[in-house]
Order: sequence, then C-alpha cells, then structure tokens
Amino acid sequence: MRSAFRELRLKQLGRSLEPYRAAQKVPRPSKGWIHAIRQALGVSSGELARRLGTSRQLPLQLEKSEAEDRITLKSLRAVADALKCDLVYALVPRAASMEELIDRRVRAEARQRVLGVEHSMALEDQAAGNLDEAVEAEVRRVAKKRAGSR
Repeated sequence: MRSAFRELRLKQLGRSLEPYRAAQKVPRPSKGWIHAIRQALGVSSGELARRLGTSRQLPLQLEKSEAEDRITLKSLRAVADALKCDLVYALVPRAASMEELIDRRVRAEARQRVLGVEHSMALEDQAAGNLDEAVEAEVRRVAKKRAGSR
C-alpha cells in the first residue's frame, strides 16, 4: 500500500509540475526579474524602498543579489509582494518525467555498484566483463525489489 501511495504521489507531482515546464524555457532578464518588473511598472527604487519599509539602497542591493543568484526566497517574496506580484516557485526535473528522473538515478546507482564490484574482481584477476549486462541485471534487481515492497 505504501508503494501504491508513492506511485500516486509521483503521478500527481508530475502533473502539478507540468505547467512549469514552459516557464523553464523562459530566460531570466540579465538584470533579474525585480529590475525588469520594477522598470516595466515605472516604480523607482525609492518607491520600492518605501513599499518595503527599508532604505533606498536595499532595492538596488536586492536586484544585484537576484542577478547574482544570491537572493533569499524570503526577500524575493517580500519584493514580489511590494510590486503586487506573486512569487511562483518550483523545482522542475530536467528529465521528461519524475519516473524518468528516478530511473536515471537507479541506473546511475546500479552502475556505481557494478563498477565497484568489477573493480574489486579485477584486482583479484576475476573480472567478468559485460558491464552493460551487469548494470541491466542490477537495475532489474532493484526494480523487482521495489515492486516487491508494494
């Protein structure tokens, strides 16, 4: 039952992340979103500082921090709110799906295990070769183990 819940959760998560795939392709403006949105709205850094209740320098520091990937989510959320925007946040897998991401991880781990065993056996002059077959066998073993825990 636990595994069935996990599978359902993976599918739900995959569906939830789907709308973000398009956003993944949109490049961030070179000076960051804060600067671009502030400029587009015609809000000066002084006005943004007033809305944030901070010094006049802070909005410029936040813009620089965002452009350098150093800004915190808390700060980004505060600026978004001050600009009457919503902060939309997601981690989007580079793989086509959550299942593919998991499969890649399982394959990488299986390859590491097989290479470790193969190395030990080579030191003892007992290397088996056929690494690809051994990796596939290890992937099947892990998949079977996962299916058995369902």
